[in-house]
Amino acid sequence: MNGVAVLIIGIVILVVAYLTYGRWLAKQWGIDPTRKTPAYEQNDGVDYVPAKAPVLMGHHFSSIAGAGPINGPIQAAVFGWVPVLLWVLIGGIFFGAVHDFGALFASIRHKGQSIGEVIADTMGSKAKKLFIIFSYLTLLLVVAAFASIVANTFMATYTPDGAVDMAASAANATTAMISILFIVIAIVFGLCVYRRNAGLAVSTIVGILAIIACIAIGLHWHPLYLSNTAWMVVVGVYILVASVTPVWILLQPRDYLSSFLLYFMMAIAVIGIIGCGISGHAQMDIPAFAGFQDTLMPTGTSLGYMFPALFVTIACGAISGFHSLVGSGTTAKQLSNEKDAQPIAYGGMLIECALAIISLCAVGFIWANYASGETVTPTVVFATGISKMLGSIPGLAGTENVAYTLLVLTVSVFCLTSLDTATRLARYMFQEFWLEPGQTYKDAVGYKKVLTNPLVATLITVVLGITLGLTGYANIWPLFGASNQLLAALGLLAVATWLGKAGKNNKMFYIPMIFMLVVTLTSLVFTLQSNILAISAGGAGLAWCYVRVILAALLIILAIILAVDSIRTMAKQKKLA
Repeated sequence: MNGVAVLIIGIVILVVAYLTYGRWLAKQWGIDPTRKTPAYEQNDGVDYVPAKAPVLMGHHFSSIAGAGPINGPIQAAVFGWVPVLLWVLIGGIFFGAVHDFGALFASIRHKGQSIGEVIADTMGSKAKKLFIIFSYLTLLLVVAAFASIVANTFMATYTPDGAVDMAASAANATTAMISILFIVIAIVFGLCVYRRNAGLAVSTIVGILAIIACIAIGLHWHPLYLSNTAWMVVVGVYILVASVTPVWILLQPRDYLSSFLLYFMMAIAVIGIIGCGISGHAQMDIPAFAGFQDTLMPTGTSLGYMFPALFVTIACGAISGFHSLVGSGTTAKQLSNEKDAQPIAYGGMLIECALAIISLCAVGFIWANYASGETVTPTVVFATGISKMLGSIPGLAGTENVAYTLLVLTVSVFCLTSLDTATRLARYMFQEFWLEPGQTYKDAVGYKKVLTNPLVATLITVVLGITLGLTGYANIWPLFGASNQLLAALGLLAVATWLGKAGKNNKMFYIPMIFMLVVTLTSLVFTLQSNILAISAGGAGLAWCYVRVILAALLIILAIILAVDSIRTMAKQKKLA
């Protein structure tokens, strides 16, 4: 199959879906441009701050995208390009985009609070607390994982005698320096736009030029060479500060400017794919369908059966529970007009689908290298595939190395963005756990007033997350895929139940939520089975096998409890109707 055809057909379908199904959803749910949003009603200058649509789109897209829509399609390509493409398009349009749009809409009708508050409105306080505990623990795992990834991306390499290997550490030191300079640029941008009333267009141009300058500086001047542990501590301090500062001074401007890196990466990739196609080299060597089981195992480990592996592996790029936390967490608190919900949530998800299709084209171009196990790290596969496509275009042969470096750097930058957002979201979850439905942390009294204090809630989250990152998060990370998709299933259930209560059409949620519940439960059962077999066989690592068995069993119980509650609630709604 030709990569250009796959890309163009995919993008056309996504555009048509946005203009038809997306608009239909907005009409069905009653999007009201005249209604005041929580960003204005609850404006506190810290978390609730109205943002211009392009700025909020930058934050939302930077937070939900990053490495997710790159990793999943590349890893799932072992099943063939047809299953991957179909799941990205069908899942993205009818599952993920509906999920993201619904979560944001439900949140802005609940004071910009999380899906937990939406659940409390329909299923009660106990169901809310169950959901928040699960969401908070999942976010702690995300904080631990991304903090570790960032530290690994920044850390120095040492020689056997303990000295810093300057040559081997240069790339990581460059990434660290650029990331730090990027934060400084974001703060200056925020001050100029929100405190000096500088025009957004002019500030954006200056900001993009500043990004180019910081990349140039970082490539030639990178004096920080720290160990992994030192960087974990530095990152912990950073996210502690970043997650309690007003969103206008760092989160909004940093994510807005970051999004241009992502747009640039996608533009470069599209140029590479189309240019390569024009020159006759864009053939994808991936088989259309490779079977219902992963027997190729390029990484040395099989993904197992296509069901449920395909639908758990490709989360970002089709449907991801993390998106509902972003939409109902930070995005809902900054949305200035309800009419922007469709382009930001539904549109943002479809742009992510486009990135997933680009990733499929990238792995297809170097399929022989991937299938043989020679190049298997998704970020490297993506950067290698796209840079080789660019290099195959007449006149651009010398750009391959530069393009590769910039693509890897761009993906790395988004790890820090996702980490910052995940920490703030976890803080919101921790605060909401102690509050009654409808309350904010300002309404709390006694010990709850202390625990819901933003600084205290963030400090607890950072300490737990960084500690987990320094100890053994990798031992429970295999459960993240199922946990994330369980979040998606529960998000779909919550929004469907609330829409039913509000008297609005919720039928578009039925198939997605049932399907995602079945996918999640099947994946968790497989996890239980494999770990029980490992325990029976004996050997090393038994303690972590027991932990995974317990966690998987608890997740299954949680899914069943909330699913039953949701079905009962919707059944009562139908009787009352």
